[in-house]
Amino acid sequence: MKILFVLTSHSELGNTGQKTGFWIEEFAAPYYILKDAGAEITLASPKGGQPPIDPSSAKPENQTDSTKRYDDDQNLQQLLAGTQVLSEVKADDFDAIFYPGGHGPLWDLTNDASSISLIEKFWASKKPVAAVCHAPSVLLNAKDENGDALVNGKNVTGFTNTEEEAVQLTDVVPFLLEDELKNKGGHYSKKEDWASYVVKDGMLITGQNPASSGEAAKQLLEILKK
Repeated sequence: MKILFVLTSHSELGNTGQKTGFWIEEFAAPYYILKDAGAEITLASPKGGQPPIDPSSAKPENQTDSTKRYDDDQNLQQLLAGTQVLSEVKADDFDAIFYPGGHGPLWDLTNDASSISLIEKFWASKKPVAAVCHAPSVLLNAKDENGDALVNGKNVTGFTNTEEEAVQLTDVVPFLLEDELKNKGGHYSKKEDWASYVVKDGMLITGQNPASSGEAAKQLLEILKK
């Protein structure tokens, strides 16, 4: 089982002067679930090297068993500091692709040509594509084998408009993910804010928020073990 994790390289939270990046829980929980199951995981990002971490995800109220394990895991932190450059990664080398969220992907991975190309190649090869929280934004510009929007007609979820409102970033983000998934023809559904919710449609797995990241990894594992 070889899995490619793709992380954001974007660190600026719009024009606020604050920082963003990837959300630790959405990286750590899936990473450990898949790693503990025997997966070989490669980390990549558009710029390579250390991807920016959303400082909010390191706050005490956002800590989980997975983030605490990450904090004590020097080996993983070293791996993270040396992510591969995304444009140099080949889809043929992996069995699945996983995108942790955080607000960063809204700005870079959504429009990243290498990321879009990878997703389309995984999809064409009938390999699973998984994304959680804000990371389903990476699907917005990907197309299926017919040239249609990849999410068109698919059951999907992602960070909700009301969750964005709750973190007071509705007017900061470049777009609202819930709205854009619907605009692209996705059959969007959600649960109450901050509840774990994962939607699987064939080889496509999407999770609503940080709490959904572990379950998304478990559903990916189920597909890979078949």
